[in-house]
Amino acid sequence: MGTMKLCIKKILQKNNIAYLKFIDKKNSSVAEKFKNIPCQERAVLLPHCMRNSKQCKALDEGTFYSCAKCGCCKIAQIQKLAEELGYRKVYIMKGGKAIHNILVEQKIKAVVAVACHFEGVQGIKMTDSLKVIAQFIPLLKDGCYNTDVDVNDVEKIMNII
Repeated sequence: MGTMKLCIKKILQKNNIAYLKFIDKKNSSVAEKFKNIPCQERAVLLPHCMRNSKQCKALDEGTFYSCAKCGCCKIAQIQKLAEELGYRKVYIMKGGKAIHNILVEQKIKAVVAVACHFEGVQGIKMTDSLKVIAQFIPLLKDGCYNTDVDVNDVEKIMNII
């Protein structure tokens, strides 16, 4: 690996550590408020890049997808848990701009959100401005295509009740 690539990799790692610290601090600071919001007033926001793009049967709802529970990715597991806990809805988001409209129109009071580090920080800033309590879980593998998350981490956050 060339010197330039190593330097860029170190910068990205440093940025990810900074994002993780920000996210952890933010999640901790609002955990009690999150706990006090009933699941019926919470939503789960997932990035569309978590879908298995070759096998996914999700329904296209315009600005988001709805999980068809085909089981070809981890979204189906998260969808099942959300239903068991009584969450209002799981949105598989096509892009960040639609989130604002969904949160406002659906009067969502809290979200469990999964995204890459950068998008997560931007989402936290948006939810703060809307007075929506957010708990964020960063992707384990990002890259905008067939990404991955630790479902156990998502489950821990979703189970804060």
